[in-house]
Amino acid sequence: MNQLPLEDRMDARLDALECHFTWDLDPSQSKLYRLRDYLEDIGTEEGYSWLGHIYNLQGYVHYKLGLPDDAQRFFSMAAEAFRQMRNTVSDEGPWLVINYGNLAWLHYKRGEQAESRAYLSQVDRLINEYPSPSEIYAEKAWTLMHIGAEQRQQAAEYFQRAIRMQPDMVEWHTSYALTLFNKQRDQELEDAVLEKMRIARMHDPENLYLAALYLVARARKGQNVQVEARELAPRVLKKPVSSYGGIKPLLMLYRMHVSMDEAIDLAEDALGRHPDERYLKFCAALSYKMKIFFQVDSPLEEGMVNRAISLCKEVISLYPQSSLKMKVALADIYAKSGRIVEADQLYEEMLEGNPGPEDTQVLYNYYAKQLNFTRKEIHRSIEYHMRAAEIPVPSTYRDNSIRTLRRILERQRNRMCGEIQEFLDNLQL
Repeated sequence: MNQLPLEDRMDARLDALECHFTWDLDPSQSKLYRLRDYLEDIGTEEGYSWLGHIYNLQGYVHYKLGLPDDAQRFFSMAAEAFRQMRNTVSDEGPWLVINYGNLAWLHYKRGEQAESRAYLSQVDRLINEYPSPSEIYAEKAWTLMHIGAEQRQQAAEYFQRAIRMQPDMVEWHTSYALTLFNKQRDQELEDAVLEKMRIARMHDPENLYLAALYLVARARKGQNVQVEARELAPRVLKKPVSSYGGIKPLLMLYRMHVSMDEAIDLAEDALGRHPDERYLKFCAALSYKMKIFFQVDSPLEEGMVNRAISLCKEVISLYPQSSLKMKVALADIYAKSGRIVEADQLYEEMLEGNPGPEDTQVLYNYYAKQLNFTRKEIHRSIEYHMRAAEIPVPSTYRDNSIRTLRRILERQRNRMCGEIQEFLDNLQL
């Protein structure tokens, strides 16, 4: 019986692994930079229960960014984090299957065949010893929930599988509830999702990120949560700064259901406690942007506009490779405050920077909204929604532009309705 050459057999074994290299993640370069910065902003305290998963994903992100030495460092950190956090008699367990798979792939990519084979053997040994794939499902779900909106349904399904096999893992229930909430962010929130968030909140009372989003969910269902929001704020402010700490969803809650002014005060309070934290500067800049964008009954205060512009520029400098949306926010502030030339110039600079299809779609969608809501240039807005929609990249931005065009068409009040109809008929959906 003919056997496959050793190289082919090794390729087949690597392809069969469950790890970041085989999950068809394939994020764009701009998404890789955003992921890198987002994961870094989680920190090590607030993300403790997921620390091994965070480092595993960081390792993969750095490999895809062309930094294999950093990738290996993060994969090693992931292995150590898993060993410490599981607090078991053995140093090894099923949680290391994905980590060892990543290391097998990394060494193979670096031409280090012996090291790669050694990790493949470790994976085989662990799978034989721990045949339940629950840990694999959980980490795959956690990874997918952070890759993008398009992967949230798949993430939810993997969380369900993991929870059915190991129902006592509190953090899996929490992340499953958060995934369901985020999956319905732009839809009417189902009662079943709210109930899952309530149960997760009951079992994970110290998770203030979940606490804040649960209040957001309840507010979306028409409940008055202002008192609870104000009670939660001091607890969030005392936590270590982290994108998992709850400040961002809490500020969103304040902006939407308490008051814009109190949101600004809360953001400045947090920043006053930690003046050098870039993540808090990002949150504060976003709150100022929303305050300016939605202020319609009174003229904008020059001091507030200047503070917003200053914060946006600082955040852009602190996230040099993942600040596209903050540049968009700055352009919106320019437009809203009457500085149209600067707004257009910033958009031109972003488009001239050779963004990929995904980011170009984002820019067209946001520019279309600015043209419509701030500048009342309806026909130009339609043109840019068409530009966003014709880029064949599945995304929430493309969906938003298509929905907008369809709404305009349904009203039949615009002279471009014929053009919109023809465009939608020819669009490859």
